[in-house]
Amino acid sequence: MNEEFSIVPDTSVVIDGRITTKLKAGEFKIARVIVPEALVSELEAQANRGKETGFKGLEELKELSDMAKNGEISLEFTGKRPSLEQIKLASSGEIDSMIRAVAVENNAIFITSDRVQAEVARAKGLNVEYLIPLMEELKSLTIEDFFTDDTLSVHLKANVIPMAKKGSVGKQKLVKIRDSVSSESELHTIIKELIERAKRDPESHLEIEYEGVMVFQIGSMRIAVAQPPFSDGMEITAVRPIANVRLDDYRLSKELKARIIERQRGVLVAGPPGAGKSTFAASVAEVLHEQGFIVKTMESPRDLQVTDAITQYAPIRGDMEKTADILLLVRPDYTVYDEVRKTRDFQVFADMRMAGVGMIGVVHATRAVDAIQRLIGRVELGIIPQVVDTVVFIDKGEISKVYDIKFTVKVPHGMVEQDLARPVITVADFETGNIEYEIYTYGEQVVVMPVTGIEMERPGTWALAVGEIQREIQRYTRSEVDVDVVSDSSATVYVDEEDIASVIGKGGKNIDQIERKLGIHLDIREKEKKKRTGKQEISSYIPAVERTKKYVILTVKGLSGETVDVYSGEDYLLTATVGRKGDVKIGKDTDSAYRIMENPSIVTLRLNLET
Repeated sequence: MNEEFSIVPDTSVVIDGRITTKLKAGEFKIARVIVPEALVSELEAQANRGKETGFKGLEELKELSDMAKNGEISLEFTGKRPSLEQIKLASSGEIDSMIRAVAVENNAIFITSDRVQAEVARAKGLNVEYLIPLMEELKSLTIEDFFTDDTLSVHLKANVIPMAKKGSVGKQKLVKIRDSVSSESELHTIIKELIERAKRDPESHLEIEYEGVMVFQIGSMRIAVAQPPFSDGMEITAVRPIANVRLDDYRLSKELKARIIERQRGVLVAGPPGAGKSTFAASVAEVLHEQGFIVKTMESPRDLQVTDAITQYAPIRGDMEKTADILLLVRPDYTVYDEVRKTRDFQVFADMRMAGVGMIGVVHATRAVDAIQRLIGRVELGIIPQVVDTVVFIDKGEISKVYDIKFTVKVPHGMVEQDLARPVITVADFETGNIEYEIYTYGEQVVVMPVTGIEMERPGTWALAVGEIQREIQRYTRSEVDVDVVSDSSATVYVDEEDIASVIGKGGKNIDQIERKLGIHLDIREKEKKKRTGKQEISSYIPAVERTKKYVILTVKGLSGETVDVYSGEDYLLTATVGRKGDVKIGKDTDSAYRIMENPSIVTLRLNLET
C-alpha cells in the first residue's frame, strides 16, 4: 500500500503499538492518520484509573505526534469527545461506535486488532484492515534477570535498591540484588513487557486489574504491580515457586494419604505465609487426579502449579460465589480453594462441601487450631466437622501437625456434672488420637478449650464461668457483682443488699431462670458478708479484650489508676497499672499478648494486694 490514503486506528492498535510499527516499516508511505477524540478520551480515562494500558496508548499517540512534527506523516485529531456516560459504557461498544463514525465521515481505512470490532465495521460497510497480532518468539523478560535458582521472590520499588528473598522454604534471607536503585523508567519498561507478554502468551494472564493495581500470572511467576494512588510509589513484587513437590516427597503416613483419597473430605491446609501451603495443596490435587478423581481449582490469581488436566478457575466478575455455582454444574469430585480468607470465602467453601464436593482449602494460620477457629462465627458451629474433618498444618515446607475433627455429645473436659453434657467438637492429633482441644458453647460464648496442660485444681472454665455469671446477674443489679466459683456445679454471688430481691425475683423466678440457663447452682449473698482471703478481699474483673495494630487492650470500668494482676485462667501473666480510660495496653508481639488472644474469654484482672 504505497498510495496516499487516510487511516483511522481504533484503541486496540494504538495500545499495542501496531500503527507506528507499520508506519516506520514503510507500509504507509504518505499516510493521513486521523485520531478520533473518542479514542483519546478513552485512553485518558484508563490512565486516570491507573491502568497501564492507558499510559501505553498515550505514549503511542505522543510518538505519532513526533512523527508528524518530523514531516513523516500527516496527523489530525477530530470527532466529538464522548460524554461521561458514554465513557462508562465503553465496554458495551459506545466508544467503538464513535470511532467507526469518524472512519465513515472521512472515507478512511479503519484499522483494528479487535476481532469483534473488525466484524462490526465490515457489517457496517467500512473498509477494514484487521491486524492479527504477530506471533513473535517470546523474548525473555527483564524481571527474569533478577532471579537465580534459589530466588523465591523479587522486590522492586522506584528509588529503592532491588531486593530478593533467597534460600529454601522456611530458610529465607532478604538480600540486595545490586547496589544501584531502580528507576521509574526501568519499572515502566518491565510493566510494558508484562502487559505485552500477557497478550501474546497463552500461558500468561493479567489476572487482576484495579486502579493502581495489576496482578499477572506469567508462567509460574505471580507478579503484583502497585502504583499511586494505591501505593506511595511504583512497586513490582514477583514470586516464583522454587520447588515442584509431589505428595510422596512429604513425610506422609499411609493412613493420612489414604484418608485424603479414600472419599470426599473437607481438608484445610494451614500455615504461615511462605510455608509451602499452596505447594502441598497442588501436590494433593495431582495425586487425586492420578487416582481417577475429577479435580478443579478456585484461585485468584491462578498460580497453583498443576497438570493441564486440572482446570483452574478464577472469580467470575470478582465473585467466587458465581464460580462455585458453575463448579457445582461441572460436578468435580474435589476442588482446591486457594486461598480461603474472607468470611464469604469460608461460606462458599462450606456450601460446596455440604453439596458433597471434596474440598481442599488453603488458609493462613500461625497454629493448626487457628485454622479451625477461623471457621467459628462464619460457619454454624454444629456443622464444622461436616465442613472440615482434617487440618494439615505446614511449617517450613513440612507437615508438622494433622488434626482430626469430630462431633460428639459429652461433658466438656474439666466439668464433672453429667447434666452439663452438651454438643462438643473434638480436635485430636491424627497420629496419636489424643484430643488436644474441645470446642463448645458456654452460655452465649463459643469456647476453644485446650485439653492438655490444664491445671485441674482450678480449671480455666471457672474463670469463664465468673464472666458469664456476672453478665447474667448484672441485668438485675445497679452495682458491681462479685463471684466465687466453688465447684463445677456451684458458685457464690455477692451483691448489694438492695439488689438481692431483684436478683432472686418473685418466688425465686429470676434466679431459677439464671441457674437453668447457666447449668450451675448460685448462692446469693450480701456483699458486706463476703468472705475475705488473708487480710484483704480478692476482687476479680472480666475485661473487654481488643486487638489493635500495636496493642492488645484490656478495658474494665472503675479501675483507673489501680495496679492489677492479669491472669489467663489461673496462670499469672503480668502486673500493670490501669490507665485513665480504664485500659491496660500490652504490646501485641509479647508472649503475654499472645496468651491473651489465645483464649480471651478466660482473661481476668485482679487487684494487686501488695499495692
